[in-house]
Amino acid sequence: MGWLAGYLGLLEQLYGRVLIPSGVLHELQRGGEDDPRITDVLGLDWIEVRQPTNQQLVNVLQTERHLDRGESEAIALALEVNVEELLIDERLGRREGINLGLSLTGLLGILLVAKRRVLTTQIRPIMESLIWEANFRIGPNLYREVLAAAGE
Repeated sequence: MGWLAGYLGLLEQLYGRVLIPSGVLHELQRGGEDDPRITDVLGLDWIEVRQPTNQQLVNVLQTERHLDRGESEAIALALEVNVEELLIDERLGRREGINLGLSLTGLLGILLVAKRRVLTTQIRPIMESLIWEANFRIGPNLYREVLAAAGE
């Protein structure tokens, strides 16, 4: 998860403020055990930890839809505060978010927006880092599509 620390600043530049539920915080803190930069970023004032109040939905998403705690809490929180966009990459989580009417983006979508806004000059090296360092799965067709959309 060390690759993540170098790119979290893009979220602030694109969104200004980022809400995360405690389940996501715990996942990131576990990553911070290997890379203290993650823990440092989590203390910044543009990241707000907020717990969803609809624990019944969180439980349904975990037990019936088989999402992990972080995804379940993120979806419930997104619905409660009517977020502009929910950042989620896991396939099951994306499907549930869409079914519940949320507007979604993933990490690759964020990279494309960052490139369009000239917050980064190239996304190919970032994608390569995701693949090789973070075991991020990107199918070959999606890889080509994202690079084409980025003009790379």
